[in-house]
Amino acid sequence: MNSKETPHLLINLLFLLFLHQISCSSPAFLLPKQALPTRSGYLPVNSTTGSAIFYTFYEAQTPTSPLSQTPLLIWLQGGPGCSSMIGNFLELGPWRVNFSHTQNVEHLGLEPNSGSWNRIFGLLFVDNPIGTGFSFAATEEEIPRDQFSVAEHLFIAISGFLESDPLFKTRPVYFTGESYAGKYVPAIGYYTLKKNLNLPESKRVNLQGVAIGNGLTDPETQITTHAVNAYFSGLINERQKSEIEKAQWEAVKLVRTGNWSEATNARNGVFNLLQNMTGLATLYDYTKRIPYQTSLVTTLLQIEEVKKALGAKESIVFDECSDVVGDALHEDVMKSVKYMVEFLVKNSKVLLYQGFFDLKDGFRRVNEELAGYVQKWGGLSHAVVLGAGHFVPTDQSLRSQAMIENWVIEKGVFGNDLEQPLSDNFTGSI
Repeated sequence: MNSKETPHLLINLLFLLFLHQISCSSPAFLLPKQALPTRSGYLPVNSTTGSAIFYTFYEAQTPTSPLSQTPLLIWLQGGPGCSSMIGNFLELGPWRVNFSHTQNVEHLGLEPNSGSWNRIFGLLFVDNPIGTGFSFAATEEEIPRDQFSVAEHLFIAISGFLESDPLFKTRPVYFTGESYAGKYVPAIGYYTLKKNLNLPESKRVNLQGVAIGNGLTDPETQITTHAVNAYFSGLINERQKSEIEKAQWEAVKLVRTGNWSEATNARNGVFNLLQNMTGLATLYDYTKRIPYQTSLVTTLLQIEEVKKALGAKESIVFDECSDVVGDALHEDVMKSVKYMVEFLVKNSKVLLYQGFFDLKDGFRRVNEELAGYVQKWGGLSHAVVLGAGHFVPTDQSLRSQAMIENWVIEKGVFGNDLEQPLSDNFTGSI
């Protein structure tokens, strides 16, 4: 299936979801025209085997420049092996899946997201790597085992997408993602800049920057921070802190000896300790009483009519995260991509952002409320978003929208004039 086969897919999607809701005695819902995704389908990564990456693209709702110059954000989910449809339907897409209640009965539905990242930018969600979400691999052996292979597939797929429409070729591209995409994003960014050097200008990807949210990027460094973070958050006592620090050090020693599989197991052991000691509903946000409701996305995308409307392979039973892909990348988990980030800082711009409440991996004012903190050094920006956990766009949609828009546009604290407001909803100075 090529990218132009479903240009008005959400019209069909909404109608089919409407029928599904009617069959469940659920009230209907409507979407504004500007929220319709432009296209959806598959991007081949291997023409011989047929392996392909699934995507959904939403054009900018109210672009502020010609489409040929409108920035394109490409979103990659983490995991490893978790679908970017989580980002689409639960975080930063124009519509979010949720349950409504009628006479104490739950009904699946969609609700508008005023903090969508496609307000003024194009937004492309990619199920990466193959084997994730609706993406498929001809054989398990073809699933990437390292970040070079991940980037190689992504570059083929994204180049194919950009070549599908003349208006895409000149658009500024920004790779974005969260969690394990703290490795995917630097990998595809690094690969793209290196690859561009040997390509004619017409074949290059116009990469301008990368943004990483709560990312796993330098695991050896990051694994040593969990005990102290939990301790100074008041979640564990000093004895428990010492026990977790011992487990963290075991993981570091395994990294330094190159025992990658056992290092990943040791990292998992640290989180198991932390979970058992704190009893939290989720380590992704220590203030939550229930985990993030990612299963809603699975429920939505297992509806056969929805799959058809999106142009997904009917034989694929959607699951939010793939154990097969997770196993394939097990030895990759504790390997660092720090050098890739450093290269990107020197040759493009980089945004690292995090939710203040995320326990597992000091912005501005929005609507006159303190939204977080930003620090900037040359091409590198770091933002901490208050009131958010691991899924920053889910927890603080408007703040995340203001953050990403002003970083791309280089406005306010992300520009040269620190006294300039970041947006109409962003006031004050650092």
